[in-house]
Amino acid sequence: MSCGDPHETACREVLAEVYLYLDLECAQERRSRIRHHLDECGPCLREYGIEQEVKALVARCCGNESAPDELRERLRVRLSEIVVFESTESRELAD
Repeated sequence: MSCGDPHETACREVLAEVYLYLDLECAQERRSRIRHHLDECGPCLREYGIEQEVKALVARCCGNESAPDELRERLRVRLSEIVVFESTESRELAD
């Protein structure tokens, strides 16, 4: 996904790290860059909102349970693959 506007941090990078951002698992400098991007990029902000809602839903359904580290890492890798695929697909459609 990309809004087509130039940003200091690319849309695909922001979306690949949105769960790290939501979970407060990235450095403060990186959080600031992601927040700045979300403030100026409507499409990424909408995607962030969707991810935030999914995370809240999972939290409500699972209570205080946490996923095993192995599962979390597999999900991160898979989500990263999806973001890259969508980014590549969007570029191909634009050409």
